[in-house]
Amino acid sequence: MTDAPGSTPAGTVPPTPHRSDGPAGTTRPARASGEVKIAFVGAGSVVFTQGLLADLLAFPELARARITLHDIDPERLATAEAAARHIASVRGAAPKITAHLDRRAALEDADFVINTVQVGMDEATRTDFAVPARYGLRQTIGDTLGIGGIFRALRTFPLLRALGEDIAEVCPDAWLLNYTNPMAMNVMYLTRATGLRRVVGLCHSVYWTVHDLCELLGVPFEEVSYLAAGVNHQAWLLRWERAGRSLYPLLDEAIAKDPQLRRRVRVDMYRRLGHYPTETSEHSSEYVPWYLRHDSEVARLRLPVGAYLDIVQENTAAYEKTRAALAAGTPLPVEGTTEYAPQIIHSIVTGTPRTVYGNVPNRGLVDNLPASAVVEVPCLVDSLGVQPTRVGALPPQCAALNRTYVSTGDLVVRAATEGDPRHIRHAAMIDPATAAALPVERIWDLCDDLVRAHADLLPPELRAVLGH
Repeated sequence: MTDAPGSTPAGTVPPTPHRSDGPAGTTRPARASGEVKIAFVGAGSVVFTQGLLADLLAFPELARARITLHDIDPERLATAEAAARHIASVRGAAPKITAHLDRRAALEDADFVINTVQVGMDEATRTDFAVPARYGLRQTIGDTLGIGGIFRALRTFPLLRALGEDIAEVCPDAWLLNYTNPMAMNVMYLTRATGLRRVVGLCHSVYWTVHDLCELLGVPFEEVSYLAAGVNHQAWLLRWERAGRSLYPLLDEAIAKDPQLRRRVRVDMYRRLGHYPTETSEHSSEYVPWYLRHDSEVARLRLPVGAYLDIVQENTAAYEKTRAALAAGTPLPVEGTTEYAPQIIHSIVTGTPRTVYGNVPNRGLVDNLPASAVVEVPCLVDSLGVQPTRVGALPPQCAALNRTYVSTGDLVVRAATEGDPRHIRHAAMIDPATAAALPVERIWDLCDDLVRAHADLLPPELRAVLGH
């Protein structure tokens, strides 16, 4: 289910923009819409690229934009270009579309850069699951926190540094809209290691959490207001109201009536913490020590260990289906999304105000999370750029969990920025799910094995095998 392309997430609480030194700054005057240049880095993520393009080209003001596509895989790049031209035709748009194996050529003079790169692709993801599984460490998704998130970040950071250097040289005023996970670690690294300030991490978890809760209660999504804040995949639904009245009591009633609802990690966390977390149960189980370690909890909460491997297979199948359809001249239907990047681009270009959720440095936005954190908060977007909202203090129990999450990510970023391989092990020791499952010597052994497995993708200074 989707809203009209680019529509404001329905019912979000109007934010009070925090206009000090967040990522917004002063945006240069928007170009004429036909001159706007949007670069896709990692365009070979064809299915995702298609959805973003379908939304972008549905806006009349962006119908003649310059679209540049970059990927290092020639076949995937050619497929992305064919898909883009098909979408433009279906939308009745006339963008200027070019494809580039050279990243700098794609970025030259861009106004917006959308990053969807996955370094190492499917093989690296399978390694992230296979090696920890030999140690008895369970993961469900493994792309945000945990041992999988740690190593996904470490192999992504070199690409982010190079991308940041290119942007600083060939399109220094561009907004970098990042979709690549692990979101919080990547945005933290970008802002520390590259000096870029117009960086926003984008994720749909807040939107879909509220959407699906409304569907559960039979409440029209368009009639609710909501406010969430925290960290990516572990933000908290702080307010959720219809006509000024909280909807949480209705959720409590639904949970009390349905024992199957109580077999969800998110519901279990909500009942104990008082605020609903904004990511799926599969994801949420990996950010805390209480569930995946215990057979009884895996069974009670129906946790699909290794679920992301099925998603990887499905994504590959979707790409192959798209490629075959384009080659046969029978392209698949053009479907839009509710992703934020097209909305942000449209708002900055046209001045149309919207509220979206963004992942940005915590410069006075959340009082009881570290200043070094990357937080997920509502942001006003208009011709001035992306302006994050100051939320204040989170409920203390929610902030406490967020701080553990932030500490793990901070150590991963420090490993890369300081060139200290010990910090990889420190991050794994602090990570809640890893620490719950393994004694400390096994954690170091696991990190050594993963360093060996991913060595070619890691910065040279982080390839050391340390032992105990």
